[in-house]
Amino acid sequence: MNRRLFLKFLTLISGYLTGIISFPVKLRGSLAGEISKSKSGNERTSSGKAGAKSRVVHLRNDALLDSNREVNLSVAEEMVKSGMLRLTGESAPDQAWKSLFQPDDIIGIKVNSLGGRQIATHPVIVNAVISGLKTAGVPEKNIIVWDRLTKELSRAGYTINTSAKGVRCFGTDTGYDRYPEIIGSIGSCFSTIVSSQCTALINIPVLKDHDLAGVSLSLKNFYGAIHNPNKYHDNNCDPYVADLNTHPYIKNKQRLIVCDAITLQCHGGPAYKPQ
Repeated sequence: MNRRLFLKFLTLISGYLTGIISFPVKLRGSLAGEISKSKSGNERTSSGKAGAKSRVVHLRNDALLDSNREVNLSVAEEMVKSGMLRLTGESAPDQAWKSLFQPDDIIGIKVNSLGGRQIATHPVIVNAVISGLKTAGVPEKNIIVWDRLTKELSRAGYTINTSAKGVRCFGTDTGYDRYPEIIGSIGSCFSTIVSSQCTALINIPVLKDHDLAGVSLSLKNFYGAIHNPNKYHDNNCDPYVADLNTHPYIKNKQRLIVCDAITLQCHGGPAYKPQ
């Protein structure tokens, strides 16, 4: 498989597996999810169902960035709410979130903080998602915002919290499984956040170039869930990115992808290159 076909493959798979809300340049966006029939005949949004159909919702709001180019929380919350309603077909925001998450779920929100404040998942978008989860009755203590390194989260503007109160936020450097998991070409120890702490995952990547993978988006974002991602960058990360995302820790737990493309980088990534 050549690089172009592989990147096309990544795009197709990332849209198929679960839901996507994106906030691209000029504040356009998309949200996609798999829709399957429940026993009652109603459409429900689910993840990993064989034969499920994908749904994409495009979002745009020119007021998302204020005059200082800061993200407006109230606008972000309204966009996420609107996208979830259109994605799930529900008439009320709480029911939209309940179609994906239950109050007893432990939800890990995977962000991307490698590039620092300039090219990282915006904390405001994460807060908008958290607000939605809370409407479904998910308590703050059941939510973990995480990435690979605690120090990178801090540099990207996240408040670290390892206590039992409120939304927790920390890196996978707090603990990996003792033994590696083998899936396809991957042999890695997974973060305990993914393997044993969380019952559900929300993936919030940023849209940016990656000098080895070609693009860093939803599938590549889970390189932050394993202890040895440096081993899996040969051949434009093919087939490693795809293999990693077939592991049940990811495939069976990921229920929503939120693509934050408010600021995107077209070249020189994954580190921030302002030019």
